[in-house]
This record gives sequence, C-alpha cells and structure tokens, in this order.
Amino acid sequence: MFDKILIANRGEIALRVIRACREMGIPSVAVHSTADADAMHVRMADETICIGPASSTDSYLSIPSIISACEVTGATAIHPGYGFLSENARFVQIVEDHDLTFIGPSAEHIRTMGDKITAKETAKELGIPVVPGSEGGVATLDEAKRIGADFGYPVIIKATAGGGGRGMKVARNDSEMERAFQTARAEAKSAFGNDEVYIEKYLQKPRHIEIQVFGDGQGGGVHLGERDCSLQRRHQKVFEEAPGPSISPEERARIGEICANAVAKMGYRGAGTIEFLYEDGEFYFIEMNTRLQVEHPVTEAIFGQDLVREQIRVASGLPLSFTQDDLTINGHAIEVRINAERLPTFAPCPGTITQYHVPGGLGVRMDSALYQGYRIPPYYDSLIGKLIVHGRDRPEALARLHRALGELIVDGVDTTVPLFRALLREKDIHTGEYNIHWLEKWLEAGGLE
Repeated sequence: MFDKILIANRGEIALRVIRACREMGIPSVAVHSTADADAMHVRMADETICIGPASSTDSYLSIPSIISACEVTGATAIHPGYGFLSENARFVQIVEDHDLTFIGPSAEHIRTMGDKITAKETAKELGIPVVPGSEGGVATLDEAKRIGADFGYPVIIKATAGGGGRGMKVARNDSEMERAFQTARAEAKSAFGNDEVYIEKYLQKPRHIEIQVFGDGQGGGVHLGERDCSLQRRHQKVFEEAPGPSISPEERARIGEICANAVAKMGYRGAGTIEFLYEDGEFYFIEMNTRLQVEHPVTEAIFGQDLVREQIRVASGLPLSFTQDDLTINGHAIEVRINAERLPTFAPCPGTITQYHVPGGLGVRMDSALYQGYRIPPYYDSLIGKLIVHGRDRPEALARLHRALGELIVDGVDTTVPLFRALLREKDIHTGEYNIHWLEKWLEAGGLE
C-alpha cells in the first residue's frame, strides 16, 4: 500500500479522497492555489503545499508543479479526482516516468478512450453497441452531407476531442448541415485545438445511461449497474439516479455483462464509466470516461461499496475486493448537483457563505467543501456541493430528497437549489418519464417561473 497520496484536485472531490485515505490509514497531501489557501480540503489534509496562483493553468493544471509537490512531500501516488488532469494521458505518462503511481487507468487506455473516433472503434471491437455514424473523422462539407443522406437526418456533428457539449451541433436537413458543420469545427478548434469532427445518427428522445465499471488491471472486471443522467442542461448533468427508472433487470444484466467483459479484455485498471444513449430498448455507446464520476455516490449508496477506496487498492496492485456475485442493488439513490449560480440564467455566483446548514437524517449525504465564512472563488467550476439521498425505493428517495432540500441552507450566494424544488413538483420527475431533452424544454417553457 502507498506511504502517502497526493490529491491533484480541490473542493469536494479532494475532501472525498482525503476521507478514504484517512479510513485506510494513508497520509494525504492537499495541493492548492493561492486562491484556495483557506479551502476545506487544505484544512483537512495531513499535509498541504501551494502549487501556484489562482489560475488553474498555473496551479491545478501545472504538471511540473504537481510532480515537484510529490518530490517535496514524499508522496508516492497521485489521485487526480475528476476534471483537471484526471484524463490527461501525457500527465499519467510523466507520473509513471517519475516512478510515481497514478491512481487510475494507464496512459494508453486514457489516450484510446479520450479520442471519440478511436473510442468508438475500440468499443465496436469489444462488442459494445454503438450509434450508427461515420467510420472516422469527416473532413469536408460534401462528405458530411453524403453521410447525412446515407443515415437519414437528423444527425449530430461532434468534436473528436470534445466534451461538455462543445463542438457538438445538430443538423436536421441538408440546408442546416453547412452551418452546423462549420460551427462544430470552429468550436472544436477553439476549445480543444483540434477541429476534427465525426457524425452520428441523432436519436430523437434518448435517455443518458452510464454503466459503472471497475477493472483490476489483470484481466478482471465487474460492473456496478447503471446511473440515469438524462436530466441535463447544455449537455451538463444536474440530476442523477441509480438504478435507472427505465431499465429492467434483464437489460441491466445484458449491458452490464457486455461492459464488464470489455474492461476485462482491455486489461483496464480502476474505475471507469461507459456511457450510452438508450432508446426503444437499445443501448448506443457515446464515450468512456476513464476516471471517477461526479455522480459516483449514488452507486456507492445502492451497492454499499467505497469506490475511492477501491481505486486506491487496485492502483496499489491488490485485486478487487468484490466479485460480480457480491454486487446486489439495495434500494434507490438520487444525487443533485448544487451550483453557485443565479437562476434563471445559471450565471456563476461566487461570494462569501454567510450561513450554511447541512441536511441530515437517515439516507442523506452531503458532499461539499463549504463552511460558514468561506469565500467561493470566481476562478473554478461553480459546483459547490452534491446532495445524495438513498431510500428503499424510488418514491422514498424522492420524498427524502424533498425533505433534505428543505433543510439545506446556503446563504450569501445564489444556488441551484430552487431548480430542484421546482423539479420535484413535476409529474414527469415522479413517473421517471423524461429524456435528455426534457430539462431544456421545461426551462424554455418557463419551468422556473
């Protein structure tokens, strides 16, 4: 096991890793920017080290600074959390070149699954069902129009190096294709430095279903069911639940086995998520996230497994502590992402927390780095907390979420809490009858008014 783990992240996910380290008896090192000197993850870690100014480019994304922090503190492993450098293959290679351990998959697997075209080709080879689309990158408008005609409109143009909805445009006919194609390429170039795009059939009313997988890096792999992440705004998830209300036990077993076999064949190490669009009983591969997900707590709740602890164990060379037969779903869990944003525009709202009260009681968990008097800096993502509830079934989890939202107090800044209170008044949320377009249509129709 590791002598000391450095956490190359901030906020609630850094706290999450610190807690796992503490339970395992492993000292932790928190890195921080000058803007985060008073952050909770800095207060909670066994050691801290400043790695640069407020800009994430000069701190949390600075590979030399993070490697130097390991050398100074004697940390032998790095946990990347999510975001920042968590899916940067170059970073992983540099970590390994310095005889340190990256708590996550290999650079090769991150590189393979980080490119959308290569990932899709790899998925097909591994027996994972994919969305019909171009075989590779699409370089010209004429080629794009031919693909649109072959597969039938609508189609979606996506950046091969994309993420977060950037470089992604829908074309519903030939006349829309020119603008969509050019805009997608321009966005991709601006956001990722790579204007290559590919094209897929655009599904009309799909759900977003992701399968949590774990590999031991030695040919073993399991799945931990699915999460439904269909409630999204601008391709950003806001409400996640497990198990998915639309997935039958038979479908879960079928797609879960496919995904578990895939990570075993790859020799994949650590946590990963294979994401799908799901429509009319069929799963279509979108991408694989080669890291821990923001929404991992809902899976932990229904399976009773600590996924961060398992990441650390597997990275140290130990086998998985559970088998597929050990994994049985218990109840239902929901997570809502609490952002410091001003509704209805969702504009970021940094500021000082004047009052903070966390909800409690049976089946309630709050993952957050907030405290009274903390100043939310304007330099980073607006996520300030995740409220997770667990119940015996979906109706109980929804009732528990309603109760917990009523107890939560975050004063001093605007938050997205009113969004979730409003959503819980909607019939479709209680019946589970929603898809990836539902939330944006609801907002456009004045759902928050």
